Amino acid sequence: MVATSCAAEGWQVSVAKYKDDKACAISYTFDDGLKEHYTLVGPEFEKRGMRATFFINGAKINQDDEHVTDTTRMTWAQLRELSDRGHEISNHGWAHKNFARFPIEEIREDIEKNDSAILACTGKPALTFCYPNNNKKAEGRRISDKGRVGTRTFQRSLGSKSNDKELAEWTRRMIATRDWGVTMTHGINYGYDNFGRTPQRLWNHLDMVASLKDSIWVGTFYEVSAYTAERRATSLGIARPKENLLLVTPTMRLDSSLFVEPLTLVIQGDTPIRKLTAKQDGKRLTVTLRDGKALIPFNPNGGVIEVKVK
Repeated sequence: MVATSCAAEGWQVSVAKYKDDKACAISYTFDDGLKEHYTLVGPEFEKRGMRATFFINGAKINQDDEHVTDTTRMTWAQLRELSDRGHEISNHGWAHKNFARFPIEEIREDIEKNDSAILACTGKPALTFCYPNNNKKAEGRRISDKGRVGTRTFQRSLGSKSNDKELAEWTRRMIATRDWGVTMTHGINYGYDNFGRTPQRLWNHLDMVASLKDSIWVGTFYEVSAYTAERRATSLGIARPKENLLLVTPTMRLDSSLFVEPLTLVIQGDTPIRKLTAKQDGKRLTVTLRDGKALIPFNPNGGVIEVKVK
């Protein structure tokens, strides 16, 4: 088991379970590239300082505004804009092919074609995957999982069956259990499992989550997948050459070209910390003091973290 915490006399150093030592995490994912994901979902999330993940099927995306074959779907330019605004655009298969119903080479071609299209559109690789029809057949997974940070293997449906009370209870449960909630939504006003006449339920839920931002990390599926995997694969070494100096050495056992999400270092002393500075690879790190402890974002692929306590 990898040690994500260590101690020196008078000090306890660990990696927070979630970014900024939040109590829980939620990733909101939207399937199939519907146009209202661009016109409604993106702006509503941004109003609240949040970002979402959009799992798309390239075959259904409109080439541009002049060549619209399906008015219910986005264009590639709209996807690129969402990506530029900080949302994640990722792979749901080029043509939404069920792993169980097509030859494996056809599945491979479908997945790789969508990867190429997303990279060409956004300039960013699709590092996560969402299984079409939620089919996780082993042969298909060996292809879809390769080179990914994470795949959506569990989710909670948000849509026609959701109500305000149930969503509020689910949110409070995520905080209480320190869990990672992953949601799945298709349509808002139209499409599969849409909210019908009451899409306000979704915006009400987001308002509640925004009001609990000190406890909930809303991250894209990539961000939380990467963070949780990196945390499990990171060990810490600690030295205290001087009374007011800690040297923390992170070691991560993952592909540094794929896993680049910063982790949060938590430092606690026998007494509450009043002032602290930190550097890694010659760069000053941001330090947040909260509840007598220090929270420091760091690069798990980087060098020694120099921590000075004043």
